[in-house]
Amino acid sequence: MPTLLKVHGSQNQFFILDQTTLDQPLTDPELRQLTQQVTNPQTGLLGGADGVLVVDRPFRPGAQAQMRVINAGGSEATMCGNGLRTVARYVANRDQLDQFKVDTKDASLRVRKQDDLAPGVPAFAVEISPVRFAKDALPFDNLGHDRLLDTPAPELWPRLRFSAIAVPNPHLISFVDRPALQDDVLGVIGHRLNGKNPYFNDGVNVNFAHILGHNQLFVRTYERGVGFTNACGTGMSATSLAFVLLHPEAADFDQPIEVFNPGGKVRTIVHFQNQEYWIELIGNATFTHEIVVDEADLHRAAVQADECQITTTGEQAAYQAFVSQLPQLGLID
Repeated sequence: MPTLLKVHGSQNQFFILDQTTLDQPLTDPELRQLTQQVTNPQTGLLGGADGVLVVDRPFRPGAQAQMRVINAGGSEATMCGNGLRTVARYVANRDQLDQFKVDTKDASLRVRKQDDLAPGVPAFAVEISPVRFAKDALPFDNLGHDRLLDTPAPELWPRLRFSAIAVPNPHLISFVDRPALQDDVLGVIGHRLNGKNPYFNDGVNVNFAHILGHNQLFVRTYERGVGFTNACGTGMSATSLAFVLLHPEAADFDQPIEVFNPGGKVRTIVHFQNQEYWIELIGNATFTHEIVVDEADLHRAAVQADECQITTTGEQAAYQAFVSQLPQLGLID
């Protein structure tokens, strides 16, 4: 019988479904329905999740697997950095590999096993690319600019400056002080720009960043198709790139940047090679539960905990012990 995995990267929680293990792969409508069912925080499986990561056969030469990201609302994301780390670990275990490429919608991305972050906390490094700044890559309009890079945008919010970067998921980034990080402005902007609006007609992930020190950030994200998340891998990556570009006195290329988030901490390394930017995202890939399901229930979007065989891995306790040792920043409630 098929097995779902409940996983997380920096507490950005997902279920992994390997389509290659099924007798009949789910159709796209079935994947959307299944995702909406199992991720629901009230009625879903194991308290729900932020989405489903679909593992399938690769479609580009040289890749080992394909990853698709179905958000909790049923939309499909271009990429997910936190999710890719967990998929990388799954494929590494399945195929006995330490480094390889995974196909995403826009690119084949390099992934590689890292030393554990702490006892019982496996880690992977994943490539975040391609990077684009042009407004048609996000896309955005009606803001009076072809590119946003530390740019005032009073249409969005007074006195804040914004950067728009696609990695390839679209991200809107603002560096803010502590009070702005703690109030409800991020939620207001995120909700507005992910509903019907004249600026980002396909929605956008919104990130508020607070500089903690040299090569140190705190990032909070309102994620398109999800809402507030404990962490967003592509958001932390795009924000790290903005950090290096806009604050050269405080951040370095090719050096690890510590990025704290409500779910824990990752490291990023921003590169500029062959006239292109790319970011390495390094963090945990934690498996919390194994769920043996009936394949018919997957197709019917009727996966219920009392009808599954669920095994707890014990890895969450190790991750919580790791997080408990991190600085208690108190930046958000």
